[in-house]
Amino acid sequence: MESANSIRDELMHYMKNNNIKRSQFADIAGINSGTLSRVLQGNKPISVNQLVVITAGMGLPQEYFFKDYIEECFSFDISIRRIRPFIFHCAELDRLDCVEQIVNRLLDDLSYVSVLFEIAEELYGNDKPQAARIIYRGLSEAEKYQHSERLALSQYRLFLIDLGDNLEENVRAATQFELYVNRLNEADQIEALKQLMHVFGMVHKWAKVDALAKKLHRIATIQYDFHCRSERIGEGQKRTERPLYYYILYAYLARSTASEECSDYNRALEFVSLYADGESWVQEKDEESRQIIKQFSDWAVANTYLYRVMSGEIDVLYEYADYIASQENEIFIAVRHMVQAANLYGWNIDNILKRFASYIPYQSGKTKFGEYKQAILKESYAQFLSDLAVYRFNESKDSVTAIKLLLEGLSLSIIMNSGKNIITCMTLFEQYRDCADLKAREKFKKLSSEVHRLNAKKKYYTSWFSVV
Repeated sequence: MESANSIRDELMHYMKNNNIKRSQFADIAGINSGTLSRVLQGNKPISVNQLVVITAGMGLPQEYFFKDYIEECFSFDISIRRIRPFIFHCAELDRLDCVEQIVNRLLDDLSYVSVLFEIAEELYGNDKPQAARIIYRGLSEAEKYQHSERLALSQYRLFLIDLGDNLEENVRAATQFELYVNRLNEADQIEALKQLMHVFGMVHKWAKVDALAKKLHRIATIQYDFHCRSERIGEGQKRTERPLYYYILYAYLARSTASEECSDYNRALEFVSLYADGESWVQEKDEESRQIIKQFSDWAVANTYLYRVMSGEIDVLYEYADYIASQENEIFIAVRHMVQAANLYGWNIDNILKRFASYIPYQSGKTKFGEYKQAILKESYAQFLSDLAVYRFNESKDSVTAIKLLLEGLSLSIIMNSGKNIITCMTLFEQYRDCADLKAREKFKKLSSEVHRLNAKKKYYTSWFSVV
């Protein structure tokens, strides 16, 4: 009880040293005088609101008594009514160390698992992911031998929270979570499969993307058929973030992209025809369904042009450029593929690059990111830089610009830990090393050291496209 009394002791010392009576401090803090007396006598636990006003009344930082209040939470009866608001208060002030201490102590008694999960969900919903992460991590450890949906959902939340710019870390998180995806309810499972496709697509694991998309299509189709046969969704049944038909169309889109990335453009076009045809089978006729169907239809038109261009049909190249000119959110992705096609077939697309120069990310504030995820766009841009470097070497013999593009692409790839793009940029630089001046070679040497550091760290620890 000594630590729990420290708040009371400090308050009494404060009042004594400043010659303040209890009634006076009660007025200063805005707390009932009788309540303050019972608190000081140790007859009443301190609530979080009382902790806040006492701390403010003493002119101390908000978190001054947090360590002591942890003991307060466990010195009387363990009351979630006190602990819950304290966890949220800690999360607001980023005192995650206090959250972790409370969670660890509560999990000594597994009867608190359910209420902790509820708190984690509330924190997650209120945009306090790091505090929620501590609880989900504790719950996952406490229930690791269970096969509960709660464990699966905790792992799903951890997966989403851990996603960032580091592609290898994202893959590690996805691989760990994938073991639990089948335990989620159908609504969460459908969205989770979509998120997994994003991660594996960014590291070019297209066979994996195709398999996940096939699974997504199967589950979403079963659920949509059931939904269409039922007059209403069952009471308490969780809804998906997007309408079910959206995920069916999205699965077709994912499979077409996976086929494209494997250079199977005929197969890609087969899937295009499937997501272009939503109007013929989607039963909903509201404004949302019309917008979703139109969006996929627009993508179908753009991707039909794209796959024809990637197949070598130069006669549709400028039709494609004219089409995407009015689709600002799609311009960068289109230009990236045009550069790939130009390299593949020896085309000159200088006028197209000039036309759309202001839409290339990180080169203009006018860039329209639209619905593309920032991390996905970054990865695409890193790949684009190496492709554009090859184009500059081959088409304009502009070695200075090409080397600059390669080094920029390598630097961005290192930041993202994109292994495929790192290898591509380093290989190309070695190929064109004779064209690099001394300054460029020194920068490459420095970046190579960063790559070595990344690889050493990896050994130590281990011995898409997309639209949101």
